[in-house]
Amino acid sequence: MTQEIEIEFKNLLTKREYDILLERLPFPSVGKKQINYYFETPDFKLRKNGSALRIREKEGKYQLTLKEPYKDGLLETHDSLSKIEVTEWLQDKPVTKEATAKQLEKMDISVGELQYYGSLTTIRREFKDNGLIYVLDHSYYHDVEDYELEIEATDKDSGIKALKTTLDENGITRKETPNKIARFFQKI
Repeated sequence: MTQEIEIEFKNLLTKREYDILLERLPFPSVGKKQINYYFETPDFKLRKNGSALRIREKEGKYQLTLKEPYKDGLLETHDSLSKIEVTEWLQDKPVTKEATAKQLEKMDISVGELQYYGSLTTIRREFKDNGLIYVLDHSYYHDVEDYELEIEATDKDSGIKALKTTLDENGITRKETPNKIARFFQKI
């Protein structure tokens, strides 16, 4: 089973703030495109469990990821998918994958209950520094465009410190920032 703990800190940005960070920090000049396809049950069982399920398409590869609350971060469970399997998922005929299905069962959710709700496209830029990953995202979904800074850390304290320092040094206001899937579902 492929699992990992994700500890990340986010801040929504205005277009101006995004441009400032793009200019001042060593992000690559060209971003990489990724598409997230989101799934949920009709009665929102995943959300009730504080969880989310997506397929990410990136550089011609597809990964199914279930995110669940876990201590200071999220427990991510991954399964690889073929293009044919992704097509099935997008047609509301999800293919059972061992790792994610096992975790879904713990929440009393069967794979057959899952429905496709739509996609979110992101142009992502990132760089690594002192064991942290700095991510600058420009996302599109439901006729919405948004910008976000994300810092992935190995522990809560270093992530919080890095986010605060980055925002303070660039004159950016700290904003309450729901994750992408929450923002996506708020706009449905």
